[in-house]
Amino acid sequence: MTETGESESVADTPDTLARTAMERSNLYGFLASVFREEVSAGLLKRIKEPEFLAALADGGVNIESDFFERSEEKVLEELAIEYTALFLGPGGHVSPYESAQIEGGSGLLWGPETIEVKRYIEAAGFQYKPDFHGLPDHIGVELEFMAELAGKEAAAWREEDVAKASNCLEFEHEFLAVHLGAWASAFCSQATARAELSFYRDMARLTANFLESEKQEIEERRKFCAQKD
Repeated sequence: MTETGESESVADTPDTLARTAMERSNLYGFLASVFREEVSAGLLKRIKEPEFLAALADGGVNIESDFFERSEEKVLEELAIEYTALFLGPGGHVSPYESAQIEGGSGLLWGPETIEVKRYIEAAGFQYKPDFHGLPDHIGVELEFMAELAGKEAAAWREEDVAKASNCLEFEHEFLAVHLGAWASAFCSQATARAELSFYRDMARLTANFLESEKQEIEERRKFCAQKD
């Protein structure tokens, strides 16, 4: 999803590093919105924008034509029903929580995995919004956390602060390795298999592919920072 040079995997100019980090942040943020709650009218409008559709196409997602032919109210209603059936239940739904998805997880609300994610996010210097009453290990929250980290990384590149960018990348690398990247694949596979609407199948596939590419992207950026020390 980001540009690469021919001689190096990561382009070596601060402007390019900042721009691609922001692109990554935006994609994390979009995916967080998709899985955090039912699709809103605002998000639906954003998805239908030609520029956004082109970006999705670059990621291998082509929204089906009937998505645009039906009324907005009908699309939102169908997506809301699908979201509830897929991620909220009752029964037979895909759990969007790390504690339930990660291998050997407790499966408990506010279990040890949830507490560990909460502590990790706070250790990275982030605070939860006052009106947030969800669980920190929800897929939407973990994706949003990565969006915030990539956004801070982008700001560091704009300031040409390699040390600050490197610090952000270390948090990104560890969180992806220990938390989000350790269970999101299972979540996405289940969502892809159970979704009746192509939208959520496409979003789950996009998420899985993006997170897999991020492992290499982040590692290459870490190596770039190490070379600049």
